[in-house]
Amino acid sequence: MGRDQWGTERSRRTPWGAIALVMLTGLALMRNGAETSPGPPQPAAAASVTGPRDAALSVPADGEPVQPLAYAPAARIRIPSIQVDAPVVDVNLDPAGWIEAPPAQDPNLAGWYQNGIAPGQRGTAVMVGHVDNLAGPAVFYGLGSLSKGQQVEVDRYDNRVAVFEIYGVEVFSKNDFPGARVYGDTGYAELRVITCGGGYSKADGYDGNVVVFARLIETR
Repeated sequence: MGRDQWGTERSRRTPWGAIALVMLTGLALMRNGAETSPGPPQPAAAASVTGPRDAALSVPADGEPVQPLAYAPAARIRIPSIQVDAPVVDVNLDPAGWIEAPPAQDPNLAGWYQNGIAPGQRGTAVMVGHVDNLAGPAVFYGLGSLSKGQQVEVDRYDNRVAVFEIYGVEVFSKNDFPGARVYGDTGYAELRVITCGGGYSKADGYDGNVVVFARLIETR
């Protein structure tokens, strides 16, 4: 996709159901190191999205929605609380229908699902990244340690920055992934940041996905 082809008012809306089918199985990698390693941090119960999703979870704390931005590709993601500052590459679906992970050779690289919503645009944008690779921890190794109130910033190719506040962090089984809950359109500009998590085995890799739920609170 050419960087000069997105246009100021371009809309890229993909029904969540189409994305929900992928469940990010392509993010599963082998965990490096000794079997005694505790592995990446997993979400604490206090960080979970509790109860049914409602409008109160999808607007900033002051009750006033932030004006969404027009479509523009993602360029960089920053999560200061876990020292993430990584470039973003566009990812699509692979031939089997899964969301592609970014190249595993570069541990500090995130992917944005370019056929969906742009970060900051109204709807639910999706960003993915590896938890580890053969060399050790990767870009989203610390994702499970995030908590409510912390922030995610996404630089865009229109020189705007979309700032999101985290309101939940959960781990879901890949065999029972709640696509509607994760990818559904809340009516506001939201972001999901996803990596592998849950239990791990050499035979099957990680059996779940850590999902960060965040809402747009600021643009600049």
